[in-house]
Amino acid sequence: MRFMWIGAVLALGALACGEKKSEQPPAGEAPAQAAAQPEPTGQVIEVKMTGSGNTFQYEPAAFSVEEGVGITVRFINVSGGPHNVAFWADSIPAGAAAGLNTAMPNRMDNLAGPFLINPNDHYDIKFDGLPEGVYKGFCTPHLALGMKFTLTLK
Repeated sequence: MRFMWIGAVLALGALACGEKKSEQPPAGEAPAQAAAQPEPTGQVIEVKMTGSGNTFQYEPAAFSVEEGVGITVRFINVSGGPHNVAFWADSIPAGAAAGLNTAMPNRMDNLAGPFLINPNDHYDIKFDGLPEGVYKGFCTPHLALGMKFTLTLK
């Protein structure tokens, strides 16, 4: 009886897991890619996302952006990923949330961009038409390690 029960559990587990699909595309097909962002026009400000040991940070951690057409902040995963870019809803200017969400392609949540897994992966946010003020953000996986930034839009 005991062996029957173990066999039933194993059978149910196999059914629940289903068949593992190959991660390779069929012959002649290219692998699926994340939605690519168009190359920004205008000024691009680069912010590096780094991590090693217990030190995880944005470089620079505080920076200013002059409001204007074509201003893009590019967050680049340099090391220690996965990283992402997220903003506290109560730490951005009043009325900025809707516009910021629109400016953040491929969001995984409200005011939170996708994880950047590989070195040199980047995430661009255009700050066109957003209210001036201070935007405080963080890296979701490394918030407990102090990975935060402050962007001032002038």
